[in-house]
Amino acid sequence: MNVEARTDDTHREILAMLPPDLLDLSDLAAAAEKIRMLGAGAPELPASVVVEDHHVTAGDGHQILVRLYRPRVPRPSSPCLYWMHGGGLVIGDVSMDAARCAEIVEQLNIVIASVEYRLAPAFPYPVPLDDCYAGLEWLFGAAESLGLDTNRIAIGGGSAGAGLAAALALLARDRGQLHPCFQLLRYPMIDDRNTTPSSHAVTDLRVWNRSANLVGWNAYLGGKAGSDDVSHHAAAARATELAGLPPTMITVGELDMFLDEDIDYAQRLIAAGVSTELH
Repeated sequence: MNVEARTDDTHREILAMLPPDLLDLSDLAAAAEKIRMLGAGAPELPASVVVEDHHVTAGDGHQILVRLYRPRVPRPSSPCLYWMHGGGLVIGDVSMDAARCAEIVEQLNIVIASVEYRLAPAFPYPVPLDDCYAGLEWLFGAAESLGLDTNRIAIGGGSAGAGLAAALALLARDRGQLHPCFQLLRYPMIDDRNTTPSSHAVTDLRVWNRSANLVGWNAYLGGKAGSDDVSHHAAAARATELAGLPPTMITVGELDMFLDEDIDYAQRLIAAGVSTELH
């Protein structure tokens, strides 16, 4: 697919400003540094939003950062969105979504909790998902002291973060201890098999592409991406039983390599009786 030929003038200008090898993940450390430099500098957040850092102890003793964005004037029993950042499971951190999180807080007058999960390949599955679960467990447990309504805690993320959110929804359902009310999945990365037409379509290294996706999944799954023994808690598209998941919104663009897997997941959620909206 020629991504540039299928975008409008505004997005073509943005593409032209990006390094031609921005998302070449053959050297993960170099790629992470390029992306860090591209987004260097903390965004200026609105004065109406307060940022708080909390630390949660994982099962192995690791301290997980959960960053809260909350209205300066809090509302009682606030809804909360528990958020997971993108980055293909191998790059990124909570700071990359700071501006967007603050914007949502300001627009909707809710709280957002953004979790800093550990990254593959240093920490493959299940560590990143376990970090996300530990953070969510803490959020539910601390809800009263944080002024949150436990009946209105949603989960969500973008790209790999949305894939973790989808897996987290499955894990929470299967364990039966935590009950998020909703999942917001923005172009979720959910299928390690990479066999759909759209998964082959994007090769432009300026955007998330097939080679980067293969690197990300294999780093997360210890080289076992596409094999027969991958758990649905690792790759949500592997799930065959979707009943009992929370209401869902999925958004994905026509030029996204996740297009086919996301549409399929939305259709299967609907077939399983899960209230689902697909954009």
